[in-house]
Amino acid sequence: MISNYHLCERRDFLKRATLGSAAFFTVPGVFAEALSETPPMTEGPFYPDKLPLDTDNDLLRINDGITPAVGAITHLHGKVTDLKGNPVSNARVEIWQADNKGAYIHSKDGGLTGPKRDANFQGFGRFMTGRDGRYYFRTIKPVPYGPRTPHIHVAVYRGNKRALTTQCFIDGDKGNAKDGLIKRLGDPVKHLMVKFAPIPNSKAGELSGEFNIVLGVTPDDGHE
Repeated sequence: MISNYHLCERRDFLKRATLGSAAFFTVPGVFAEALSETPPMTEGPFYPDKLPLDTDNDLLRINDGITPAVGAITHLHGKVTDLKGNPVSNARVEIWQADNKGAYIHSKDGGLTGPKRDANFQGFGRFMTGRDGRYYFRTIKPVPYGPRTPHIHVAVYRGNKRALTTQCFIDGDKGNAKDGLIKRLGDPVKHLMVKFAPIPNSKAGELSGEFNIVLGVTPDDGHE
């Protein structure tokens, strides 16, 4: 379910998806084996302590604002599945990230209207997966934050229970080698790397990043 989604962006997205662009919603092959569970990572200190008035999946515009946020336009999308590759429907996916200046929407890091904030960047968004388990956000390519390499925070809820808290990163970014959390996680971090690929023929230089999420067994699944 897309809430408060700007019609022009929705029409453009649906047009691209209908054309079957490889940059959007790449469908994995048949799952022969159990998948690797997406590894969890820390929530971090800047999950919004006060949610913005607009919490839809377009982070580039707030409500009906005309001026978009500054940054490389990025279409972050993917599929939420279980360990067998079955799509997880009605999962709420949330993302939050720093704006192009490296500031979060948090009272201790610029706040919603702080002087160092990009006032046009929503900073936080939500999306409910459909029957196919897919989600979609329009946002900006993540930028470095202090000592941290560029990243986007991700949380997935099943019902009212948070099933996963993690982060995704830019595959090949030079800052990854120095990031403390990446070093601590080790080899599983490969499942959190996203290739931000240019979208062919995009006049605005837009990017597409596919981040598929695999949830492990939760109490809600009826298992011990």
